Amino acid sequence: MQNLLPEPPATLLPENVEADAALGAAEQSGGEEAYAEAAARFPTHSAAWAALATRALDAGQVVAAYAYARTGYHRGLDQLRRSGWKGHGPVPWSHRPNRGFLRCLYVLSRAAGEIGEADEAARCAQFLRDCDPAAGDALAGS
Repeated sequence: MQNLLPEPPATLLPENVEADAALGAAEQSGGEEAYAEAAARFPTHSAAWAALATRALDAGQVVAAYAYARTGYHRGLDQLRRSGWKGHGPVPWSHRPNRGFLRCLYVLSRAAGEIGEADEAARCAQFLRDCDPAAGDALAGS
């Protein structure tokens, strides 16, 4: 059966130049403390949480990765709703400010799978595909 309703418009999160600069400085320093400082200064910036989550997962700290990713995911949901998102519709990977939320969703799926929370892992992986299939492809290759 064909859906006759139009797809909702893509949701584009606003840029946060100051938070992105803090995160860039953290990337240059490479220190865990710099990432944590960026997340503390800009707690609504999902990209900071995504960076912490990714680093924790890469270091084998799965529970910390899960916690960081879940925090960034929820902060991202708040921002999406403030930007007009109604719980469905595209959240394009091509729009750079969306990437922090999408990265959190990806890491949350992976970390949930590693702690044996298969339903959550599958739900997050599907949500990522629903937001933008290109996000999953880009993140799986990174």
